Amino acid sequence: MSARAIVLAAGKGTRMKSARPKVLHELCGRPMLWWVLDALRAAGVDDVVVVSNPELDPKLAAFGVRTVVQEEQLGTGHAVRIALDALPPRSGTVLVAYGDMPLVDAAIFEDVQAAVDPDAGTALALVTARMPLPSSFGRIVRDASAVAEIVEAKDCTPAQLAIDEMNAGIYAFDESALRESIVRVGNDNAQREFYLTDTIALLNASGRRVVAVTAPDYRSVLGVNDRVELADARAIRNRRLCEEHLRAGVTIVDPATTYLDPGVAIAADTVIYPNTSIAGATRIGARCAIGPNCRIGNAVIADDVQITESVILDSSIGRHAKIGPYAHIRGGATLGEGVKIGDFVEVKNAELGDDVKANHLAYIGDARVGPRTNYAAGAITCNYDGVRKNRTEIGADVFIGTNNSLVAPVTIGDGAITGAGAVVIRDVPPGDKQVGNPARSILKKPAGT
Repeated sequence: MSARAIVLAAGKGTRMKSARPKVLHELCGRPMLWWVLDALRAAGVDDVVVVSNPELDPKLAAFGVRTVVQEEQLGTGHAVRIALDALPPRSGTVLVAYGDMPLVDAAIFEDVQAAVDPDAGTALALVTARMPLPSSFGRIVRDASAVAEIVEAKDCTPAQLAIDEMNAGIYAFDESALRESIVRVGNDNAQREFYLTDTIALLNASGRRVVAVTAPDYRSVLGVNDRVELADARAIRNRRLCEEHLRAGVTIVDPATTYLDPGVAIAADTVIYPNTSIAGATRIGARCAIGPNCRIGNAVIADDVQITESVILDSSIGRHAKIGPYAHIRGGATLGEGVKIGDFVEVKNAELGDDVKANHLAYIGDARVGPRTNYAAGAITCNYDGVRKNRTEIGADVFIGTNNSLVAPVTIGDGAITGAGAVVIRDVPPGDKQVGNPARSILKKPAGT
């Protein structure tokens, strides 16, 4: 039977001081909630219900999970109860986790589920962590190997404050025991809220065992309550992503200044230099040199490519290409093998054939450029006429001169040459040489023509 989980995400997150719901704040290109759901799925949990609030709920459609709305914030016990009401009862284990814990990994969820054993009387396993003192986390008070109670820090005696084993807020219940106990949780407290942790006393009183599963690293179970903690979590998560690539044969010169998304793929023997961001579904081949100071998103980069101090977005780069510094490749551009794009060159929605060169201060937009063409400094495609974008077609082995304006729509044939300062407003035949404003041919016509 597949596992199921309840994710608590209805908290307002007021300490974030943001109009955005807390669990939708991002780290490493993904919302906090995404990381929790990803870890649950990796642990084999495929039946998830997220407890949200009225503001958050409309924004969760993209996550592909069932949601229930906690209209009033009446505590964790109340949140779990309304989630259970939305789930048909069945035997097995149900996980309860928080949506603001983006560092938790699948192993923690697997371990805590495995510790539940109704046949042996264990109805609840909860994750604990050894944390540095002092701490505001609730303390775990043990009865031999079992958990007797969780005491909140504000209610601890001096002796209890010295306990460094603390509640991480991740639980695995035998579902039938949870359903039986959750309806008995009361709200006789100063906040008039229903607390999930009150089930511990109820389960112990009924003769069931509550056990602890200690996380190997307390940082994996830290929640995020404000932007300082979000930044700390981002640094930890990013370091993990970098380490995955380092162990797979990628050289990352400085992981602290290299920023990766989880969907990125990088082949072995590629070197990533400092202050480089690689995002989205980017695929980078082998033996590339990327950076320093690059931003790359949703790009496909073939083997043996060099990119320095440039931006590559939603584009593909062929083998042995050299890009930068200060180039901007975007908008579905496709660059062939051996292409060279230099300082302050922008390429947008353009297809460049093999061995095209645009080394300085140029713009190529909404165009196709044939193989081995040289595109000189200051040349631009004038692709927008105020109403629509128009195409420029440039053939193979063409020389586009310095400070040219190619007024689209226009076609320049194979082997043509345009002189410095030319303003090309009409098609240029193959092999022609044109100069001036407007550009005109300077080839001598054969006698008799």
